[in-house]
Amino acid sequence: MDTKSNWKVNKKVIKMKKALVIIDIQNDITKNYKEIIGNINQAIDWAVNNGIQVVYIRNVFLADNARRFKPNTRGAELVPDMKIVSQNIFTKYKGNALSSEDFADFVTKNVIDEFYITGADAIACVKSTCYNMIKANYKVNVLSDCITSYDKRKIPEMLKYYESKSCKIISLNDLFGENIV
Repeated sequence: MDTKSNWKVNKKVIKMKKALVIIDIQNDITKNYKEIIGNINQAIDWAVNNGIQVVYIRNVFLADNARRFKPNTRGAELVPDMKIVSQNIFTKYKGNALSSEDFADFVTKNVIDEFYITGADAIACVKSTCYNMIKANYKVNVLSDCITSYDKRKIPEMLKYYESKSCKIISLNDLFGENIV
């Protein structure tokens, strides 16, 4: 590795890229998303203004007895008050976003090595995605004011968990002050 954001392959330097990932902000998610949707939309604007890929992850439950996130239902659709600025919309069937083969292929094809994570649920899919991204040696930044949960009381505990797994915890204000390379 040449630097933190570049790889040297066959004497050719490949610039690594970043992505903002919005996890499971769908109609069937907790109503608590309404408290962070403005922040998520600001993060989307930041990503667009800085040439960073914006990725949307949708959760779908395939079990016959599923009550939420059923395929081809309004509940599985992204919420209408979220800005959609790309066609990078991937479906997952497990908690970890990287379990979506299409998303994992997108990450590889676009040489992405750093992620900014937003969305829900902080104690489930966000947690699983962060854990698995770190395990796969990606750099992970969790936007603390852009995540939510069915049980918001657990968010401080989850932020400590993410940090213990080597995720960087940042706020929107930190993000806006960051120099993007």
